[in-house]
Amino acid sequence: MNDYIKEMREIIGHKPLLTIGCGVIIENENGEILLQRRTDDGTWGTPGGGMNYGETYTETAIREVFEETGLTVSELKLFGIYSGKNKIIEYPNKDVCFGGVVVFITDKYNGDLINCPIECKEHRFFHRNNLPADLNKLNKQWIVQWRDGQDAIYFD
Repeated sequence: MNDYIKEMREIIGHKPLLTIGCGVIIENENGEILLQRRTDDGTWGTPGGGMNYGETYTETAIREVFEETGLTVSELKLFGIYSGKNKIIEYPNKDVCFGGVVVFITDKYNGDLINCPIECKEHRFFHRNNLPADLNKLNKQWIVQWRDGQDAIYFD
């Protein structure tokens, strides 16, 4: 099953779907974070997305980063595990998802940065003191924790 979420949506439509997501905080050599402007709501967030059937967390994170940015990441370290009512999201197309998100951090990546026009409008590295105001509500928690210098593993 290559795209589990898409296949489930064909069956249940917009009804709530329990999902597992993975995201990656990618830092460059200047200690800046890579953010992408999303096409669905125009906000800024970290690369990442939903787990496919049979994938591991790291496989999901690596695949999603590559699909959305063209970058290959390695040496992923766990940054945090997030769940709770603030992880219920309704997308502009009315799909509703709820579930946990596993977030990794790395400064090891290679490749040429590209935009995936289906999911993001642009990518940019931001200094922790100059983050955009319109952060994606699902991603904001870990982006702010990164900004504030969190280095311990976070569980919610």
